[in-house]
Amino acid sequence: MTRPRLILGSGSPRRLELLAQLGLVPDAVRPPDVDETPIKGEPPRVYCERITASKLAAVEAEADDVVLCADTTVAVGRRILGKARNASEAADFLRLVSGRRHKVVTALGVRRGARSWHRTSVTSVKVKRLSDTEIAGYLAKGDWEGKAGSYAIQGPAGAFVSWIEGSYTGVMGLPVHETANLLQAAGLEIWR
Repeated sequence: MTRPRLILGSGSPRRLELLAQLGLVPDAVRPPDVDETPIKGEPPRVYCERITASKLAAVEAEADDVVLCADTTVAVGRRILGKARNASEAADFLRLVSGRRHKVVTALGVRRGARSWHRTSVTSVKVKRLSDTEIAGYLAKGDWEGKAGSYAIQGPAGAFVSWIEGSYTGVMGLPVHETANLLQAAGLEIWR
């Protein structure tokens, strides 16, 4: 019996790296084009789950392919912090998480044929109180670009994170524990 093809519905290099931790290299990478605009008043978890479901539905695949999609957002209360459009907005996001706890939500979806499996990882993160110098220095590195909430825990901003409760890899954008379980449920053998 041949292994089903794995299709990653994401252009994120971090998700590729995290799949590699499981010994997996996707057979194809097909980032779907979906509208990621939050609906007014939509809670962050509901938002992430909706976007992931939309991505999963948008990825073209054969009936026996295993499709993996995810969406990550940073939430301060009910406020969704997506990817900053510019350095000024990134600075605003960093000031918002500075000195406080927030949530990082990553929703996962796996599809094979007509069946699908879903999980959501929610991690609490505390960022130390950031000085204007720290924010300016971090922004100058450009590491904020393309990152939900304008930071990446695995990069230089890891020095700002004083505490987490939950999944470190979930904060990176693909919780490997949940991912492995969903892929195995879809019939993709990982540890072989």
